[in-house]
Amino acid sequence: MSSPLWTVYRRELASYFATPVAYVFIVIFMVLSAALTFYLGNFYERGQADLLPFFSFHPWLYLFLVPAVSMRLWAEERKSGTIELLLTLPISMLQAVIGKFLAAWTFIALALLLTVPMWLTVSYLGEPDHGAILAGYLGSLLMAGGFLAIGSCISAATKSQVVAFILTVVICFAFLLAGFPLVLDFFRAFAPQGLLDAIASLSFLTHFASLSKGVVDLRDIVYFALMIGFWLYANAVIIDLKKAD
Repeated sequence: MSSPLWTVYRRELASYFATPVAYVFIVIFMVLSAALTFYLGNFYERGQADLLPFFSFHPWLYLFLVPAVSMRLWAEERKSGTIELLLTLPISMLQAVIGKFLAAWTFIALALLLTVPMWLTVSYLGEPDHGAILAGYLGSLLMAGGFLAIGSCISAATKSQVVAFILTVVICFAFLLAGFPLVLDFFRAFAPQGLLDAIASLSFLTHFASLSKGVVDLRDIVYFALMIGFWLYANAVIIDLKKAD
């Protein structure tokens, strides 16, 4: 386990808990997810033993919380100049990108894991479909990974964390609503139907919705895997182009 990728992974994961930022993120995520589920999601009033109200708010929580995590991944390295030190190590560009991404993804996964009491609560109140809940957690984690990969790529393109945060929110918002009129109407005036269908198929919400309802479709898994892979590859290319800046 002494590979360069593992070294970067451990270094990055430890850095999250070296400051209060990690604990603030976890507390905010847990408090907001619970508050939205019980109050806006009408968790008790629905009278159904499932976590659909809980998962339905995750896209909107991640829209702001994940960019807050990803904005520092590379922007801080470039601003402080430590990226040059990282790139002098015997490690490939892709290994560095994947290592930092996996560390951030693990951190978000830990925050998600701490919401398991919600699962225990619904199990106490009724007899839920545990397979559906597990699929919802899988979908939530994959969607967070997609947002994180986009944020990591944007962070590599700028030295400003604020700019990285804003651009990531905008791009993730566009991907969230890619299958909705707000986005499609912009292209409808000049794009053929085939392109409109392709844009609609990129919607994060569409692919996450089926997983959050317990429907595990291989196409949804492949979509998130390709999305993560594409943005991480773009991340590595951008770092390679800007390493001399």
